[in-house]
Amino acid sequence: MEAFAYKNNRLHCDGVDVRTVADEVGTPAYVYSARAFVEGYRELDAAFGGVPHLICYSAKANGNLAVLRLLVEAGAGIDIVSGGELYAARRAGGDPARIVFAGVGKTTAEIEAALEAGILFFTVESAAELERIAAVAERLGAIGRFALRINPDVEADTHEYVVTGAARNKFGVDLDRAAELYERSLDMPGVKAVGVHMHIGSQLMTPQPYVEAIGKIKPLVEEMQRRGVALTYFDIGGGYGIRYDGETPDTAEQFAEAIIPAVQPLDMTLVLEPGRFVAGNAGILLTRVEYVKRTPDKTFVIVDAAMNDLLRPALYGAFHRIVPVDRAGAETEHVTVVGPVCESGDFNAENIELPKVAEGDLLAMMGAGAYAASMGSTYNARRLPPEILVESGRYRVVRTRQTYDELFGAHVLEASEETGR
Repeated sequence: MEAFAYKNNRLHCDGVDVRTVADEVGTPAYVYSARAFVEGYRELDAAFGGVPHLICYSAKANGNLAVLRLLVEAGAGIDIVSGGELYAARRAGGDPARIVFAGVGKTTAEIEAALEAGILFFTVESAAELERIAAVAERLGAIGRFALRINPDVEADTHEYVVTGAARNKFGVDLDRAAELYERSLDMPGVKAVGVHMHIGSQLMTPQPYVEAIGKIKPLVEEMQRRGVALTYFDIGGGYGIRYDGETPDTAEQFAEAIIPAVQPLDMTLVLEPGRFVAGNAGILLTRVEYVKRTPDKTFVIVDAAMNDLLRPALYGAFHRIVPVDRAGAETEHVTVVGPVCESGDFNAENIELPKVAEGDLLAMMGAGAYAASMGSTYNARRLPPEILVESGRYRVVRTRQTYDELFGAHVLEASEETGR
């Protein structure tokens, strides 16, 4: 069952009229389906149910506290990449023993907080990071459990900016150095190797790149296990693709059918870090048409949602299908949908066919549940939009629209009497 569908020619989210939401809350606004988040998690959980596994939802995709709580209550762990996400995961009720911490630039303060919380493991990206975790842990009298992130040098068929497992990328440790780091860790009192990690990219349509990367890493795992490095977790990261418009990604079952046989002989717990797969199609961005501007070359539909609300089109050239909230007549035209921000890159979709619209009409940008609100900014002094969660036939605001006082509340006009600055 689709979360967003037309009923009497009006777009609804799980039975809730999205025009009603727009009229009462304003635009731009994100609207999420609670059911779709949970079903996305459960679909992946069921597909890998035949082997020991842990699904750690990637908080960076959509870190709204209400969304995190939904998924924690459904059974998910959390994949984090910052101290802020650690705070959010715990605030939402996440069990630290089901939290994994990735990222290439963990600060000492973040490492301390994660150790004190008792997370499951760190994903270690470099020798320098391993040494820092060991030093901090020893000082605190703790043990930093870690999984070494391996860069398997696998080219994923996706946008250049979201390829993360190729040799040229900043992520992970190459295979030639990994064995040395694992062995070094045996003599470091502050750390303990518990797993191996990989993440090769995002929006991947098939499991083949995962199988290829696992095949490259498996001999390292087997060798380390023979040498007494007790690796019990194989974390394959996230990146499973979704349908934004015409894509045809493999299903969760097809991913599992390919990946499980590749990992199962190692007798390890499989860890997955889905973000987009769970969140992407669980949300839309509602926006209102401000102007229709016709030039000799183009027709621009200027809406109140901008690149600071949904960055993916400007950053990646990504396409989000745009549909009218009120399904109208059959007459269409080719338009470019743009926002009000003062950048030529502020576009939502270029040269698309859209039913004819007028000032005041509502549009929905589909597939905006992941990497939308979480990547938002206040550029041009634009306030962060609200987030709305639809659950059990009702909607509630789970993040209010930012006020101007909140937007400028951290600014300081007067010099401090104490510092003279």
